[in-house]
Amino acid sequence: MNEPPPHAAERFAVAIDTLNDWIGRAVGWLTLAMVLVVVTIVIGRYFFGVGSQGLTESVTWMHGAVFMLGAAYTLRHDAHVRVDVFYRSASERHRALVNAVGTLLFLLPVCAYLLYEGVPYALASWRIGEGSREAGGLPALYLLKSLIPLTAALLGLQGLALLARSLLVLRGSRRGGR
Repeated sequence: MNEPPPHAAERFAVAIDTLNDWIGRAVGWLTLAMVLVVVTIVIGRYFFGVGSQGLTESVTWMHGAVFMLGAAYTLRHDAHVRVDVFYRSASERHRALVNAVGTLLFLLPVCAYLLYEGVPYALASWRIGEGSREAGGLPALYLLKSLIPLTAALLGLQGLALLARSLLVLRGSRRGGR
């Protein structure tokens, strides 16, 4: 039997999933880089008596990138923190309703607020060419600050993908799953 072509909302959701999967896997490698940099810092400091403010700051920057850019990936794989006492055993339609309402009432407004506040914040940093306040620290702090609106955009897009899938389930046009 031929399956009907995917709904436009499903194609949109798949495209967003693909984007966030790619980004999530890419930034996941930063965790390995963080471990290697921390080992380098510790060996340098304790065995050779040398340190680097730039290396130390790079660990913070990588951690921030993993956390912020991994947020949409985490939502996409339903691995975010949730109080799922009722959700876990709920029917597929009930879970879709919870996801749709939660996305509309909480996730998308938070993403909109982060964009509203984050874009001017990052642009101001770009305008002044902001760098570290520490001697020997990393330049281009504006790159790190730019992750705030980027995170909001990626998380918002993933929320729209979740909303689209939830509405398809509620409409009876799609079975659950990701």
